[in-house]
Amino acid sequence: MVNVELILAALVAMLLVIAAVIDGRTRIIPDWLNIAIALLAIPYWWATQLAPWPDIALQFGIAGLSFAILLGIFAMGQMGGGDVKLIVALALFLAPLDFVRMIWIMAIAGGVLTLIMIVRYRVKKSEGTFENPYGIAIAIGGLVALSERYFNHLP
Repeated sequence: MVNVELILAALVAMLLVIAAVIDGRTRIIPDWLNIAIALLAIPYWWATQLAPWPDIALQFGIAGLSFAILLGIFAMGQMGGGDVKLIVALALFLAPLDFVRMIWIMAIAGGVLTLIMIVRYRVKKSEGTFENPYGIAIAIGGLVALSERYFNHLP
């Protein structure tokens, strides 16, 4: 029997890896990736049998709250628009506790990534504005949070 839930999770994992690679190379996360992840949430809700109320409503609420907070961070110039959209798309996809786990892991990975990128920037004596490919940290957080559901089944 085909496990639709697992196939959808694997597609999102693949899209997160693509987002990390593209962001690492270009410092841009394409809109099509964010849209694809957000749209995959709909069949994922069906496959995981989420009820419209309160489950799906909670997903929208968390995504909306995340968007409002991250929009402020974006407006201050501290986060890119693609990063904001990717986090919000994952808020639609991940269960609430998995989303919180993603935020924690993303923050830790982002701190390590930032340190590495600053050292690299200074060692190379790069000209121009420092840009951190934070999509890599978001993808790491998303992949870990997503994998927890499928790989950590303790008896």
